[in-house]
Amino acid sequence: MHPVPTLKETPSQTAGPYVHIGLTPNFCDIKGVYDVDPGASMLTPETAGERIVVSGRVLDGAGAPVTDAVVECWQADAEGSYAAPMGPNSNSAPVFTGWGRQPTNGEGIFSFETIKPGPVAGPDGKPMAPHLALWIVARGINIGLQTRLYFEDEPEANATDFVLNKIPDPRRRATLIARREDGAVPRYLLDIHLQGDKETVFFDV
Repeated sequence: MHPVPTLKETPSQTAGPYVHIGLTPNFCDIKGVYDVDPGASMLTPETAGERIVVSGRVLDGAGAPVTDAVVECWQADAEGSYAAPMGPNSNSAPVFTGWGRQPTNGEGIFSFETIKPGPVAGPDGKPMAPHLALWIVARGINIGLQTRLYFEDEPEANATDFVLNKIPDPRRRATLIARREDGAVPRYLLDIHLQGDKETVFFDV
């Protein structure tokens, strides 16, 4: 009988540098996969609601930009309804998709052209503050990170939001509040810190 050798543990795997390539090939100058990268645009001419831009940077624990991250955005429309197949007003070609996907650029910046969402009911049945759900993947992240973006000009709604109030430390809560910059199209800015003293609150969902 030959002795059975001890097998080594399989090394863990992380999302590699293919994240941009696989999810946003046109951004990476790879043509012929999609006419347009999925999620590149959330709006149509018929979309109702206040046009806004949501932008920010993805930063690592040392504060350096993460240049190969992909950020997805999920949100309700201006009336607080979700697009197909999640909401009662679903259809095969919604005027607002409620979903977007954007890569970070060489400075770690992502940007979505969208609308200000309406409030949706929380687990307790009460309206939650307007928010976007964000999902972040990048090289070195084993499982996509889930977080939220809230708006600083919704202080009353934020104060009673079901999810924000589950975060006891107001300093941690502040990592989810995007600041507003006025302009022809209002811009909301939120940096996402993956680690470190300013680490963004991430949710286990």
